Amino acid sequence: MPPRAVSAVFDESNLFADVGLVPVMRLAERAGLAELARASVRIDGADNSGGANPAAKVTSLIAAMCAGADSIEGADRLRHGAMSTAFGGIRAPSTLGTFLRSFTHGHALQLHAVHRTFLGELAVHTPLVPGAGQLAFIDVDSTHKRVFGRAKPGAQYGRFKGIRTLHPLLSTICTPLARPVIAGVRLRQGKSADSRGAERFVTEAVATAAEAGCTGIRLLRADSQFYDAGVVAVCRRAGARFSITTGMNPSIKRAIAAVPDGAWRQIRYPTAVPDPTTGELIFDAEVAEIPDYTAFTGRPKAEQVTARLIVRRVRDLAKPAVEGEQGELFPLWRHHPFFTDSPFETLQGERQHRHHALIEKVIAGSKASGLAHLPSGHFNANAAWLTLWAMTYNLRENLSRGGSGSVCIRMPRTGGRRVRRVTFDDPGLVSGYGGTRVSPPSKGAAPCSV
Repeated sequence: MPPRAVSAVFDESNLFADVGLVPVMRLAERAGLAELARASVRIDGADNSGGANPAAKVTSLIAAMCAGADSIEGADRLRHGAMSTAFGGIRAPSTLGTFLRSFTHGHALQLHAVHRTFLGELAVHTPLVPGAGQLAFIDVDSTHKRVFGRAKPGAQYGRFKGIRTLHPLLSTICTPLARPVIAGVRLRQGKSADSRGAERFVTEAVATAAEAGCTGIRLLRADSQFYDAGVVAVCRRAGARFSITTGMNPSIKRAIAAVPDGAWRQIRYPTAVPDPTTGELIFDAEVAEIPDYTAFTGRPKAEQVTARLIVRRVRDLAKPAVEGEQGELFPLWRHHPFFTDSPFETLQGERQHRHHALIEKVIAGSKASGLAHLPSGHFNANAAWLTLWAMTYNLRENLSRGGSGSVCIRMPRTGGRRVRRVTFDDPGLVSGYGGTRVSPPSKGAAPCSV
């Protein structure tokens, strides 16, 4: 019979569980996280001095998320073992909760500014978005996060019947050589329209990409909820390109019907794509381009846009097969159009647009880590938590793209934590720290700030 209770006691003052936090927070320190928080986040007049010393509280929350915390209480793991040997300025969960509950909408915007600048500083320290001098993709999408507290502000019944959600917006930056990093996040109420605030959000995402070193072609990719004249206008004013799913409206149906049969080009996916209706795997499709399609014709002439309409069609597998000797009279197709001014050839542009689904992996990963809960009963506290998670994600992505030297960092996953080996090109990041044994700092040396 296994024992009913098991306890573990550390008798070695230099042992602690999350040694990977040492290089993580050292890099955050070098990128100026504490200074950015101290300069930008100013919470005056909060109860219980909740706004005091925002730098220490921001870095404590980010360190806790890096260690796997998905709630405010989870930040208590920073105070166990020998954490105080390597880190200074650790705050208790109760203090951090008071800090988050002191946020207003304006303070959340201050934290967004910290996030944008911090991403640019991280890009200076390592090649965070390699290849961005030639081509960078800016992906925008929305998601729903289920919440269970009936009194939680902003949680509403929206798209999913009987499920209360909050409705974040998310933008990422990636290149053909690099995984996504998060350019921006916004927390909205559960009933908010997908495109609510899209123009301002896209404006900030495109500007953030430029600040992160994306000096080549910037291509915005989005789903049909962002098919809007205002979003396209934002891209053109900022010098960015766009590739946006359109859905099927009467104008687009007429344009597709006019495509001659000989214009469709066969493509084959390297991996199967599931049919959205039946779930069956599709290996083949056809693509055609309408070179001069004018969108938004119901708006004033100045807001109408003429660009390329690229259409992918696949056989409609949802229709029942014809029985008997008579075969199919004519094929039935499902059409998937998108509107773009991409400079790339038709098939390449179509492949790049489908790659937009990469943002779904970031969203899924968020719900298995720092966004497993939106932990507070205050809407703006959850908005701040969302932004802090985005900074944590970018910090970890930065560390996973280093060079020589190595350290093991614990990465949060559903059902526990796995250890991933990460390499660095700066031996100073991990000097003096090996395995799970941490030597005290040398005389006169300061520990990492948390």
